[in-house]
Amino acid sequence: MADQNFVDYVKICCRSGKGGAGSHHFLRDRKNPKGGPDGGDGGRGGHIILRGNRNTWTLLHLKYRKHVIAEDGVNGSRNNCTGAYGKDVILDVPLGTVAKDAETGEVEFEITEHDETRIITPGGRGGLGNTHFKTSTNQAPEYAQPGEPGREEWKILELKVLADVGLVGFPNAGKSTLISALSAAKPKIADYPFTTLVPHLGFINYRDSQSFVMADIPGIIEGAHEGRGLGLRFLRHIERNSTLLFMVPCTAESIHKEYDILLNELQQYNPELLDKPRVLAVTKCDLIDKEIEDMLRKDLPKGIPAVFISSVAQQGLEKLKDVLWETMNGAEEG
Repeated sequence: MADQNFVDYVKICCRSGKGGAGSHHFLRDRKNPKGGPDGGDGGRGGHIILRGNRNTWTLLHLKYRKHVIAEDGVNGSRNNCTGAYGKDVILDVPLGTVAKDAETGEVEFEITEHDETRIITPGGRGGLGNTHFKTSTNQAPEYAQPGEPGREEWKILELKVLADVGLVGFPNAGKSTLISALSAAKPKIADYPFTTLVPHLGFINYRDSQSFVMADIPGIIEGAHEGRGLGLRFLRHIERNSTLLFMVPCTAESIHKEYDILLNELQQYNPELLDKPRVLAVTKCDLIDKEIEDMLRKDLPKGIPAVFISSVAQQGLEKLKDVLWETMNGAEEG
């Protein structure tokens, strides 16, 4: 997916349809020159609806569609005929899309399943026809309800990538190289910070025809929770990954210190992220020998599974997949 085609934030104006007015008609024909009320109800105004689509990966198709307008309902008519409903507008969005009120910032709902539909802006209800207001003392009501007006609201749609494993690390930690080594994903790889500017998903084949999804998320820097670097724009993608794979290169000054900085950034952004199961991968281990690896093991953080790997030399990758699979399944059973 080209970088410029990945859009994970849009702000759109949603205007739902107004409801049709109820009719205040009376039955008139040759046999009933003064018949009773027969005004039908007005039709509902069109809704604006979000629908989950697993084949959609970006909000690009909504980036330049600032105004989404649904049809109005049709007025009721004689013979108790209800007016037609206004046509709904259905917007396909990727799984993991969060809808927010643009004024308050309040989260309204999240789309997580294929074909799941949620109304983001409801249409106005149709008005009742005069036949509903007929009573024993008022058998010829000459009034009916008007239709409810539609709503005009600004909404924010944010995409949070859904994956089984999310890669967490500083720029140049080897995240893109790992995901390209394990899957068919082809993220941009180079030896400078922020090579990865958009999340990439890779499908990882495992034993017995099983698989899981890994997300390569742009690198974190210290202070990311305050908006530094790529900041908050990509920290939110980590929220929707069930397991976090921390990646620290063996060339780091201190593996433990770098891990703690990453952990602190997640905690400052959202403390609930610390409840997710974690695995540590020490990367670029083709640059060191066994003796140095043994020395580095003494500096590893406690209480987290750690695997020494080299994506370039294909070292430790099968063991890493085993550890990730056990961690994911252990979290589900727990």
